[in-house]
Formats: sequence, C-alpha cells, structure tokens
Amino acid sequence: MSEKGIVFFPESYLEATPKDYRLDDYEDVFFSAEDGTRLHGWFVNGPDERAVLLWFHGNAGNISHRLHNLKKLHDALQIPIFIFDYREYGLSEGDISKAGTFSDAHGAFRYLIDEKGFKASSVLLFGRSLGTALAVDIASKEQCLGVILEAAFTSTDDMMQRYFPFFAPPLTSSVKYDSLSLIDDIQSPILFVHGQFDQTIPVSMARRLFEKARSPKEFYEIPGADHNDTYLVGGHEYFAVWQKFLINCLNR
Repeated sequence: MSEKGIVFFPESYLEATPKDYRLDDYEDVFFSAEDGTRLHGWFVNGPDERAVLLWFHGNAGNISHRLHNLKKLHDALQIPIFIFDYREYGLSEGDISKAGTFSDAHGAFRYLIDEKGFKASSVLLFGRSLGTALAVDIASKEQCLGVILEAAFTSTDDMMQRYFPFFAPPLTSSVKYDSLSLIDDIQSPILFVHGQFDQTIPVSMARRLFEKARSPKEFYEIPGADHNDTYLVGGHEYFAVWQKFLINCLNR
C-alpha cells in the first residue's frame, strides 16, 4: 500500500512564487535527484554568500506554502536559500516514497555543491518535521556548516507507535526514517527548535535526540508554540536564535 495519504500529503499546485513575497532575486531551478528524477525548487539569492541554507520541508503541501516563513528567514539571515519539493510535490516529478525522499535530498545537496559551487562546509541544513530526517541523513555523511532541526522526531517506528499504538499500519516500505540512530554521527553544530505544545511531534522526541547528539548543540523550546506556528509564536526571539546560531557557525 502506498504511504501517500498516511505519511505524505503532496500538493502539486503552486499558490505563489518568491516574487509574490518581494523576493525578486531568485532562480526557478530544475535539477535531478540521485536516481535521476526531475525535481523543482527555488534558489533565492542573498547578499552574504559565506553560507547557504538548504531547506527540507515537511510532509504536506509544497514549497509555495513556506514562502511567508522563507521571506522572514531570508530577511533575518541575509544568506541564499535553496528550497525544493520532493518528488510528486509541486512541480517535481515521480511518485513519493521514503526511499525517494533520500534520493531527492542528496540530489539537492549535490546541486548546491556541483552546480552552484558551494562547499559542503558552507551549507546550513534546515529540516522541518519530516524534513528533519533528511537533514540528519545528509549531516551524518557530510561535514556541513551547521544543522537546524525544527520539530524533529526520533523515528518512523516511534511515530507509528504514537499514532497507531494498537496495530501496525499497512505500510510496505522497508525504508525507515531513524534519526535517533544517526544523530550522534553528526559532527556539525546542531540547533534544535521545537514548540512547547507541539501536538504532532512531542517535544520529548526532540529532547531524546538532543541528549544523544554531540556537542556543540543547542535546544530552543518556544513557549506556547504548536507544530506549525513556531516562527509566528516565537517572533523576534525565534529569528534572533537563528541569527546567533549562524554567526556562531561561521565563527567556528
């Protein structure tokens, strides 16, 4: 049985572009996943090219639903941002699967290195919700500038136990997300961000990851925030934490 509708909730229609959010200096990008699947993303240029943010979004919608958040992060950090859609999301081709998302993530990372000319050590990985598993996978294999994990979960097994405690859901994929087994392989600085009242992924999961992660590491719990409103509830402090983390990574 397909994991679409259980794990993944893709939408193909793009509701807006960066230009609609006064991000005029951007590139419409088509690139290949590791397995050759054609993917789509936006590369938003920024004045400070000492770093670039690679954004792995969550399991629903597409990149157009992240534009308000993207605009605020771009204003705060002043670095280029590359956000892309997994296969079957937005304008990206293919059929969604866990294995496919790993191929997509590595393709996006290689695009920044091979096509845009960034060094791995200048890439700041940002994973949100489902995307945290992809950021962890990349960071466990590559020495990146830093890693920001927002609303991180430990593993798909733990999530399935949370949502389906009395029976195994009919998922056929043998591929799993298991950040808990990889987190201590990461040698880059890590910033964990989580809403205090996250009803989708409990903050306790992120705390378990934090405890196992190597230093340097930070944990920013946003008082009163749920799963999807972290940057809105966090406000100025949210972006200040990001700015400080980026500066610390650049000064290491």
